[in-house]
Amino acid sequence: MSAAPDPRVNAYRPDLAAASLRGVVRAERYVDGVACQMRAGFAALNEEPSFESRQASQLLFGEVFTVYEERDGWAWGQNATDGYVGWTRIEGLEMEPAEPTHTVAALRTYLFPAPDLKTPPLDMLSLGCAVTVTGTEGNWSAVAGGGFVYSRHLATRGAKPADPVDTALRFLEAPYLWGGRTSLGLDCSALVQLALAAAGIACPRDSDQQAAAVGALVSDDGAGHAFRRGDIVFFPGHVGIMADATDLVHANAFHMCVAREPLAEVVRRAGDKGISAVRRLG
Repeated sequence: MSAAPDPRVNAYRPDLAAASLRGVVRAERYVDGVACQMRAGFAALNEEPSFESRQASQLLFGEVFTVYEERDGWAWGQNATDGYVGWTRIEGLEMEPAEPTHTVAALRTYLFPAPDLKTPPLDMLSLGCAVTVTGTEGNWSAVAGGGFVYSRHLATRGAKPADPVDTALRFLEAPYLWGGRTSLGLDCSALVQLALAAAGIACPRDSDQQAAAVGALVSDDGAGHAFRRGDIVFFPGHVGIMADATDLVHANAFHMCVAREPLAEVVRRAGDKGISAVRRLG
């Protein structure tokens, strides 16, 4: 008997499923879904339609979110970026997604109502947010949906990829946040996902998914391995990226932030839960 599709990245429940899963999973009804776009700087993607529910991930400004159900101000659907499924607030979504032209290249930047840094900002956008530039005024870019972003904080889509280690190091001391995907708070797998995304590499959301899909396996336990800058190191339930041959950069609950420290120290703290895989980017 084949295993059921991973519900984290397949939109189905006993009562409802995406139409694309008809014949794959059983549900009381199937729907096509409606493509919407996140228009808040970021928003929680929760496990249940409740403010008290645990945050599974976050949606970033500009990401496309396919909505399959609305309930009491919540929308259940799937993030097109990494396939993650969950509940988010409807007020952060807009119909008719615009095709992005630029990506936020600054760690974070403000969205202003006018091309004037003295105006009260409308929102904050984070590294990796996708925007559609509709015009420029001086040093400012107007974006679809309203507002202006400082042009030097944007990069055109398809611009030269950033080095993933350099990107990860930009997040040093950012607080740890379960399910977070911004410099205001992020978890271990989000750090790797964002670092690889800036390098033009698509990356799953969770560490176990990354361990099965990112790069090529070069060691299954790290023993005797000659680590290199950029190696992705996995532990049970945890992941980080090597800054060089000895140091790991990782968002972690020991420091409760993104830290750079000797890999040997991380392995010592892990005890029985040592390195489970090392994968290398091409």
